[in-house]
Amino acid sequence: MPMTDRARAQLHIHFCVLLWGFTAILGKLITLPALPLVWWRMLLVVAALALVPRVWRGLRALPPRLALAYAGIGVLVALHWLTFYGAIKLANASVAATCIALAPVFTAVIEPWVARRPFRPRELALGVAVLPGVALVVGGVPDGMRLGVAVGAMSALLVALFGSFNKRLVEHADPLTVTGIELGAGTLALTVLAPLMPLLFPAFSGDLLVLPGLGDGALLLVLALGCTLLPFALSLVALRHLSAYTVQLATNLEPVYAIVLAALLLGEQRELAPLFYLGVAIILGAVFLDPLLARRGRGGAATEEHVHHPEVLGTSEAKQLVD
Repeated sequence: MPMTDRARAQLHIHFCVLLWGFTAILGKLITLPALPLVWWRMLLVVAALALVPRVWRGLRALPPRLALAYAGIGVLVALHWLTFYGAIKLANASVAATCIALAPVFTAVIEPWVARRPFRPRELALGVAVLPGVALVVGGVPDGMRLGVAVGAMSALLVALFGSFNKRLVEHADPLTVTGIELGAGTLALTVLAPLMPLLFPAFSGDLLVLPGLGDGALLLVLALGCTLLPFALSLVALRHLSAYTVQLATNLEPVYAIVLAALLLGEQRELAPLFYLGVAIILGAVFLDPLLARRGRGGAATEEHVHHPEVLGTSEAKQLVD
């Protein structure tokens, strides 16, 4: 029997989340330090978007003040990716992916203020529920990786910040145009930051003007085109046929995919104690429970609430995709 539009959309969104899960793996495999890795990823995506006429049409129609606001968000995006890949370099892909799962906790506090929506006690309860998991994650990593945990938590905080700002402004411009502006501004911000990085955080620094080797260059192309632009395009189509609840459950699988892939491809389970995975289970359990409780609180209405605005698809993998 032919596949329905909804079933095809579900396959597409899970494939997108799988590709986003690969970003942590590629970040570990690429030998570049965090700063040049992120700079090249952003630059390649911006270069590809510059070839799309729709991006330029959207840019011409955008008021300068709004374009400046998106550029400011782009700086936060750049810092998020810098700390995300920094966490991978300082620890490993599993730790970084787990830390990003903390983003909903920070969002519970930040988004009501930024997006001007009511505070939800359920979200605060979610934050309290994940704290034991965080403690177990920290206790389950070697001492040398704990700085990576702290940097990963900072990355999750930055996700909450720029995701909340994007949610407030998303309806005012085309998603592809927004992504081009944000990543372009982020690339410029990292260019300015590069000379200061050896003083601010030497572990992240690296020369932006040295071309990556053949292996790193190929992996960067996969990261930029295969794990950023391809899922962006697929998800734009898929979101037309899926409810907010369905998409939230799918995107919550991103750290699961990343951790499983890290174990299969990188053997990272040998570096981490069982306490780490127990903590991961607690964090993910709370994150998965949140949309279920939200759906029940609205009497199941979320199954009919479709996602019209992919706020941060191009800039944060899947995180904070829906409210």
